Order: sequence, then C-alpha cells, then structure tokens
Amino acid sequence: MSAGFVLSKVLWGLLSPASLIFLALSGAWWWHRRRPRLSRALVAAPLLAFGALGALPLLHWAAAPLERRFPAPAPDKVDGIIVLGGALDLPNTVDLRQPALDGAAERMTQAVALSRRYPQAKLLFSGGSGLVRSHSFNESQVARALFESLGVDPAHTLYEDRSRNTWENALYSKKLADPQPGQTWLLVTSAWHMPRAVGCFRRVGWTVLPYPVDYLGNNAEWLQFDASTQLDLLTVVLHEWLGLLAYRALGHTDALFPAPLPAH
Repeated sequence: MSAGFVLSKVLWGLLSPASLIFLALSGAWWWHRRRPRLSRALVAAPLLAFGALGALPLLHWAAAPLERRFPAPAPDKVDGIIVLGGALDLPNTVDLRQPALDGAAERMTQAVALSRRYPQAKLLFSGGSGLVRSHSFNESQVARALFESLGVDPAHTLYEDRSRNTWENALYSKKLADPQPGQTWLLVTSAWHMPRAVGCFRRVGWTVLPYPVDYLGNNAEWLQFDASTQLDLLTVVLHEWLGLLAYRALGHTDALFPAPLPAH
C-alpha cells in the first residue's frame, strides 16, 4: 500500500466537516479558561454551521454544478458499460456474508438495468478496495457475486480488482477492456463524482460516454431542519470538490472541471 494513498485518507480524515467540528469543540474546551472569547467563537462556529445546514439548501448549491455537468445520454448502440466501485459496503459484506450496498447503490442497480438494455455490451466493474485496513473480500469479488445473483451473463462481464481510487479505476480499466476506435463505452458512477471520473478516463486516453446516476442535490428547499443528514451529504460533495483540485494538481485529470465534449 502506497504512502500517498494512506496520506490522502489521513488528510481527509482531518479535513472532513465532522472532524473540523470536533476539533473546534475540543479547542473550545481547551481554551475556555485562558481564552474565553476564542472559546465562545469556537463553540458558535459549529452551531452556526448546523443552523445554516438546516435552514439553507447548501447541499443543492454545492452539488448542482457537479451533478448537472453531464446529462444522461440515450445511445442506440453501446459496446461496453463501465461501473465504478464505491457502492459496496465491504465491512458489512464481511460480517453478513452477503453483498451489502451503501448509499451509492444506484451505480450497481443501473449497471444491471443497462446490461439488460444492451445485452451485447460488455459490463466492466472496476474496484478493488479503497479501505486502508484490508479485508478478505474486495469490491470486484462482491460485485461478481451480486451481478451473478441478479442474472447478469458471466460471459459478458469483466472485473478489474486492483484499483483503490478513481485514477486507478481509469488506468486499470483501460488495460483490461482494451477499447477499440469507434466503440461506445458508457461510464456509470454517481452524478457528483462524474466530472472527476471523466477527467481521469480522458487523461488515460479513453473517451467514455458519461451515464450519471445517484443524484444527491436536487432538493433546493429552504428550512428543512435536517442538519445531520445534510452534513453527511455535504461531506460527500466537499470531498469531491477537493478531489477535483487534488487530481488536477497531480495530473490525474485533463482539466480542473471536465466538461462535455461537443460531440456528446
């Protein structure tokens, strides 16, 4: 396991909204005697953040640019379907001994639906394990069990099991699929994740047709008063915006905010 992979996990663990709130409250307790004004400010900041999350459609504002970047296509002919990992809950799969899905389950369900709509297309699942702690299963093994239980033809499926992040999804999937000029390959992933994913595939020289699923930010209502749920979802979107910046800095994407090609 590379040091860069572990470092990225550690940094996000420190920079996630929940961690920042914990650090602010810890700082407030530490400074409550020596710096009471600072302590009060550190308490007020998380309270204001929760109030804003409950009252304002912050998730919609943060997610909409990501999720509306690529419209869902309806091609007549498809040669292959790539579905990115991230929808399988490995710890629960290990504990329960059956495939467990997380909040991005539409990646898997739509992949199965597309494989039935385009029965001649190859279905390529890309995912190893993005967890620092290893498990007896990886995502591809679980995906194989799930797809076969749902009746997906094993003769039309490929499984890439080495990738740990989006960049490696693109890199290893291209090597496995060996796409030919003129072929149409759909890329299935969460709508909020699509810009970064498309940028990675273009960076490795593979022009895919984005097929976004799993939308988060369509609710633009004010005064929802569901701050905890909004915080969880906003964490996902914030991670994605930071991921776009980091991937561009590392040269893993072809643009800071990849956009549709004119032909699409």
